[in-house]
Amino acid sequence: MTQSPWERWTWVVAGVWLVFLTYPVVETFQADLSTVARAATLATLAAFAVVYLLGFAVWRRHALPVWCALVALGLATAPAIGIEAVGLTPYLGAFSALMVPAPWWRWTTAISAVLPLVSLIGGGFPAFFFLMVWPIIGFCTAIRVFAELDVRAARTRAELALTAERERVARDVHDVLGHSLTALAIKAELASRLVDLDPARARAELDSIQETARQALAEIRATVGGLRAAGLEDELRSVPGLLADAGIDTQVSGELADTDPRHRALLAWVLRESVTNVLRHAHASHVTVELSSTGLAVTDDGTGLDVGHAEGNGLRGLRERVSAAGGTLLLAHGEPTGTRVEVRLP
Repeated sequence: MTQSPWERWTWVVAGVWLVFLTYPVVETFQADLSTVARAATLATLAAFAVVYLLGFAVWRRHALPVWCALVALGLATAPAIGIEAVGLTPYLGAFSALMVPAPWWRWTTAISAVLPLVSLIGGGFPAFFFLMVWPIIGFCTAIRVFAELDVRAARTRAELALTAERERVARDVHDVLGHSLTALAIKAELASRLVDLDPARARAELDSIQETARQALAEIRATVGGLRAAGLEDELRSVPGLLADAGIDTQVSGELADTDPRHRALLAWVLRESVTNVLRHAHASHVTVELSSTGLAVTDDGTGLDVGHAEGNGLRGLRERVSAAGGTLLLAHGEPTGTRVEVRLP
């Protein structure tokens, strides 16, 4: 499983900010409450802190329900500490901006930013509070926006790199074939003219034709083979980092050597398109890539897809490529959630 240090220890960073729960805790002790009400309020604040931390550390894939739970716990403290409950909104905004999946995070962050305005009802709230709340929410929102832009930029760079590689290989193949086929044609014409005039020279030219053909075949294999090996290897190297930028963990089962060299270019396409679909549609938190001698499988734990509905251009193109190679592309629901894309090749 691939995790950046930020993902692994983000709950520690988030926990540092819990020191500001001191204010609602102090207000709870200062408020005119019964012993039972005070104990219940303190327990609610403790539950708020625990859910907040677990949302960063454990329940990443359930970020939206966690945010809703934090809202409910925050509202539950209002009857006891009144307007001081607004002091919990920075936690709501930070958690929303950093953890809630798209597209929901925009709505939940906006709600978190608007909630402090409730403090203006009935006398208002110190202005410095807004100078603290909104900058915190704004800063976390900026982090999220820049992270998403970075994911898109990385995806674009990968697509441009693939296009450049295809153009390079096309040029190499063109040059190899153009030179070799021209040489073969000239030697064949010469040999045909020398068959009767100089048989020994004609045999030498035929031997040269065979050597040129073998050399051209070796060059073509080297060019295409290099593309296949580098394509899948590059994808396996770049995919974990790309997914990690989107907050998705990656686990790779198997190695490049387990795959058939003949199909690595195709498997690179499958892996690229599957990861792109995860980034665009799945809202997943974990992706598993399985490599084997018979193909490749990519499984995510996201929202899943309605298998049987019309496929998009990407999946349709992949199915055509796999079918042309004599294989099959299977779409299924993941376990227990998400989507599994599997390619089986002969």
